[in-house]
Amino acid sequence: MSDHLDDLSSLRIDRSKKDYGSNPEARSKQFRWIAAILLVGLIAFLIYRFGGDLLAASPEVKMTSAIMQSPSQANALLTASGYVVAQRKASIASKATGRLIQLDVVEGDPVKTDQIIARLEDNDIRARLQETVANLAFQESELREAEANFKRQQALLASGASSQAEYDAAETRYRRVQAAIKLAKAQVQTARVDLENTLIRVPFDGTVLTKNADVGEIVAPLAASANSRAAVVTIADMKSLQVEADVSEANIEKIAPGQDCEISLNAYPSRRYAGYVAKIVPTADRSKATVMVKVGFRDYDHRVLPEMSAKVLFLKNKESKTAEVPQPVLVVPESAVTSRNGGTAVFTVSNDIARIRSIETGKNFNGYIEVVNGLQDGDRVINNPSNEIEDGIKVSIQ
Repeated sequence: MSDHLDDLSSLRIDRSKKDYGSNPEARSKQFRWIAAILLVGLIAFLIYRFGGDLLAASPEVKMTSAIMQSPSQANALLTASGYVVAQRKASIASKATGRLIQLDVVEGDPVKTDQIIARLEDNDIRARLQETVANLAFQESELREAEANFKRQQALLASGASSQAEYDAAETRYRRVQAAIKLAKAQVQTARVDLENTLIRVPFDGTVLTKNADVGEIVAPLAASANSRAAVVTIADMKSLQVEADVSEANIEKIAPGQDCEISLNAYPSRRYAGYVAKIVPTADRSKATVMVKVGFRDYDHRVLPEMSAKVLFLKNKESKTAEVPQPVLVVPESAVTSRNGGTAVFTVSNDIARIRSIETGKNFNGYIEVVNGLQDGDRVINNPSNEIEDGIKVSIQ
């Protein structure tokens, strides 16, 4: 009987255990578990459905630039760098030593041949000149007296009224005064030359490049002391400008006198000047293994200045001897241009997003194509865009 009671007691409900239905905290915990399971399932479904697109890596692209390029570059044998140099240039100094009391020019002033641009202190030389002039006048008066006495003694000797000794003395004095006059004239000329040497004149037409001395400084021909100046100004003939470029010994055979060239200045990269090979200097620089080539301008303007850095394109063919040269145009590599939606376009990149840009093209230049409209100098574009590159796609720049 007791065994049956034990079996029935095992079927009794234990009210001491938790009731999930009546416990809000337990119910909330159960809901969180269900939500987490559903979220994991949703993520798994999205990865299964769209995982290929979401995890695909952005295509890598290489960039290139739109640049200004001269059409002559397609016809160039080689390029060399150099500097604009005035072939006629002078540092003007004084032949005398003295204090500079006058300087009438500054940098940039045009000057003419024999123009006086500076003057040294000359009070002592002017005083010496006056002394020599006075001495010459004195000797000339002595000459008149000596000449009259010599002629009188000559007449007296002929009539027997004078002796030979008196005649010889008169003749000697006359000859001595003549010699003294020659010496006095030479002294006057020397003083005048010394006075002229205090004036600093211009040897040829040109432009003042530098001013090397100021009023009050001592000027000496050889600048014998640390406090003296040798040159007062430096001038250059602005009509004699040429580009002196160093060409490698290995390429010098490609250059010939009179060969057409195109010159560009680094200061004005968009401006081109027609030139020609004026001279190949017949010596080489052993340290650089180069030969200097002087390139003349067919025509140039006021923007070309001495010591400017320049680049020279040595052209293949002889062209017309004209100062007009084709000016640079905006180009991009042909590989960057693509056809999309029936038009010509390139792709730019902004914030790692490819953007299509329609352009208008012109002539082809040896692997480059002219861009007439749609881009500016320096714009970066995708080189060799593949078919997967579309407007708005995210890309990775190599």
